[in-house]
Amino acid sequence: MKTIGLIGGTGWVSTQEYYKIINEKVNKKLGGLHFPRIILYSINYGEIYACNQKNDREGVYKIIKTGAETLQHTDIDFLALCANTIHFTFEKLVTEIDLPFVHIADATGKKIKEKKLKKVGLLGTQETMEMDFYKTRLAKMGIEVITPEKNDRNFIHQSIMKELLKEKFLPETKSGFISVMNDLKSKGAEGIILGCTEIPLLIKQKDYDLPLFSTLEIHAEAIAEFSLTN
Repeated sequence: MKTIGLIGGTGWVSTQEYYKIINEKVNKKLGGLHFPRIILYSINYGEIYACNQKNDREGVYKIIKTGAETLQHTDIDFLALCANTIHFTFEKLVTEIDLPFVHIADATGKKIKEKKLKKVGLLGTQETMEMDFYKTRLAKMGIEVITPEKNDRNFIHQSIMKELLKEKFLPETKSGFISVMNDLKSKGAEGIILGCTEIPLLIKQKDYDLPLFSTLEIHAEAIAEFSLTN
């Protein structure tokens, strides 16, 4: 069994769910009292937020790289970033950190392809919705990604920052998300990527009639599966 290195705290609310799902998945496969070996580097999200306010992408990268380097010096076999947004650092990070990674968009794209969908909506932080790092990776898998209108993107982002990252899940916010999802559906989305790992804690599959792709669950399960490979 491989030792897992997690970069979490982005935010802590979903990182604790990663830990739970990974442990459950590995135990289901191995049985008994067998659980994964995990080393977690938890980031102070306030530092990430301060960089984002200044559009300081390099500052964010340095924070993530510090976490990766710290884990690299421990006895881990591979790395995973416990959030969608910080995957914008991935292309540069893999050139400087000599470890395998489990990429959240690859795992999500695989699930979308299993359902044979060609066009999906993407919800997440403004960075995830507006930068190309996520869409480009899925485009290479033959998946078209559409995002909400500007005002809706702002609503989604502010809800994540002011509520979800603080473990606040309000009914009116859920209704707002569903309204945005309906707009994406009207534009041809065949499914919706819940592309912030806190969103699946607010919106569940039972809340909507299109397939929902919980990046939290998909990524955590992919991490667990990779830890069990030879």
